[in-house]
Amino acid sequence: MRTCWLGLMLIAASITRAHGAELDMTIAVPPTPVRVEGHQQLDYEVQLTNRSGRRLALEEFVVLDGRDGRPIARLSGKTLEQHAVILDAAPVPSGEGASTPSTAPLAPLEPGQRAVVFIDVALPARARIETIRHRIGYRVDGARAAMQVTSAPQVLPRTRPSLLAPPLRGGPWLAIHDADWPRGHRRVFYRVDGQTRLPGRFAIDWVKLDAHGRYADGDTDLARTWYGHGADVLAVADARVAAVRDGMDEPARISQRTHHVPEDDAGNYVVLQLADGRYAFYEHLRKGSIRVAVGERVRTGQVIASLGFSGESTGPHLHFHVADASSPLGGEGLPFEIRAFVRLGGYDDIARLGKPWRAIGDGATRRDEWPDSNAVVRFPDRSAAVQGGR
Repeated sequence: MRTCWLGLMLIAASITRAHGAELDMTIAVPPTPVRVEGHQQLDYEVQLTNRSGRRLALEEFVVLDGRDGRPIARLSGKTLEQHAVILDAAPVPSGEGASTPSTAPLAPLEPGQRAVVFIDVALPARARIETIRHRIGYRVDGARAAMQVTSAPQVLPRTRPSLLAPPLRGGPWLAIHDADWPRGHRRVFYRVDGQTRLPGRFAIDWVKLDAHGRYADGDTDLARTWYGHGADVLAVADARVAAVRDGMDEPARISQRTHHVPEDDAGNYVVLQLADGRYAFYEHLRKGSIRVAVGERVRTGQVIASLGFSGESTGPHLHFHVADASSPLGGEGLPFEIRAFVRLGGYDDIARLGKPWRAIGDGATRRDEWPDSNAVVRFPDRSAAVQGGR
């Protein structure tokens, strides 16, 4: 079960394979570059399966420029351990039709076992990288020498991330996501209809703050005191409503929250089908606040619901992500970019939530970007569409 990370103080599109004698390498979702803080970034996973009859220990994982073989990123030792897990091939079922495959810290792989390496890397500035390769160093039990396998070239897709208007007004809003959190959206898989997917690959949890970084006015255990609770949630594009769920109650107090089966994680939600064929998800909405119905057309900036505290949530916030299918758990998460927002600052340590963030003095407007990890931003106050494009 995923955790919507609020830091409370408190394979479907394409598959590339590389085969060594012992190691099978698979990329289920091609890595599409997304723009973050002025640079291009790749966020994707590589699955490594031990095909030998002996234990196999991963020692190094290198991302290479497919053209000239220069390293873009290298993971080894503790860094590799922090960015890889063993993925259980036999998840424990929960609910009806959905489960969360268990993961374990990286260790030598038993025969048939698979590991997942999470890659989150900024591409070199001014470098035109069109293909990438992966080189894995590993050691098989009983072998004297270390082994290496290098993948075939992986072509970076020419398709662009979905370009969207803001899902909320004003601010400050904290964009909560971090690739390194073990139970954050970036690392929680779901198994639906026999396939393992990662819907929250680019998910952001939006929490409203005041000028001092506080997220509630008064008793922080009361959901209604949180600044974002009840805020208007906006259509990010001209789109068709693909799915709606309403009627799930939310507890009055944060301390009264309960855990849910995976199918109920999203709480009350709206799914919009975008013009590019992808789907935008709004989750944890307030009961009875949804103003749209399946099949209805919406306009950019239209109010479609209110921010709430339903489902698997550690506090009132808007969960937002884009995927390739209309099911909250049954799609692969895809990158998106927001047309315009002002970057006010951010948190280097999310444990400081509730205290002032680290400010950025220029107050420049960022355009056509995915907000950086734990960035504090402000959106336009008006609900009308932010016009323009790439």
